[in-house]
Amino acid sequence: MRGLGTLINTLTVLVGGGLGLVIGHRIPDRIRVLVVQVIGLVTLALGLSDVIKTDNMVFPLLGMVLGGIIGELIRVEDRLIQIGEVLKKRFASDSADNRFVNGFVTASLLFCVGPLTILGAIEDASGKTPQLYIIKGSLDGFMTVIFAALYGVGAIFSAVSVFVVQGTLTLFGTRLDLLLDERMRTELFAAGGLAVMAIGLNLLEIKKIRLGSLLPGLIITPLLVWIFATPGRLWS
Repeated sequence: MRGLGTLINTLTVLVGGGLGLVIGHRIPDRIRVLVVQVIGLVTLALGLSDVIKTDNMVFPLLGMVLGGIIGELIRVEDRLIQIGEVLKKRFASDSADNRFVNGFVTASLLFCVGPLTILGAIEDASGKTPQLYIIKGSLDGFMTVIFAALYGVGAIFSAVSVFVVQGTLTLFGTRLDLLLDERMRTELFAAGGLAVMAIGLNLLEIKKIRLGSLLPGLIITPLLVWIFATPGRLWS
């Protein structure tokens, strides 16, 4: 069944978030903070593992720089925050702080950026058993428990992002498989690794990076590979 993996992943986020709301108040703040810090460290490591697989760092570097510029010009990060604010007013209007928005944006980006999102969509579109999304869903569900405990209900609404993003990618999964050759995937995942590392830095509160603005880089990077490194093209 096409799209089954997306449904499973969405469900694990909802279940994990619900569990986090139920037991979150029982977890001492110092433990919640520590667990998020550990998740931040692991996120950094996962991102780095993808970055070092690049065949040429110039592609993810230029892709993310150009993507970041475009992202700032069209204000991607601000639009994500606006979506979070709209959801907050609709479902958590009594919340006086930014926990809802931070939880929604942070969890959404963490769950929707990375190689498993792309590879899982290709597998999910094929109708095969969605093993990648089952694995990803298990990890996302665990992290949502912690995020919901720390940020509240905002983290649970990342399930909407997972459903929309992964569902859309799954619809075009077969075409993605045809459009992206091995080199394009390598550099795309390296660029995604940089974005994942940025999430880790944000979780560790080392430096606030406007991650949403980097998202166009995930499109620019494979496009640069197609232009400059595809066999048979002028610049290859």
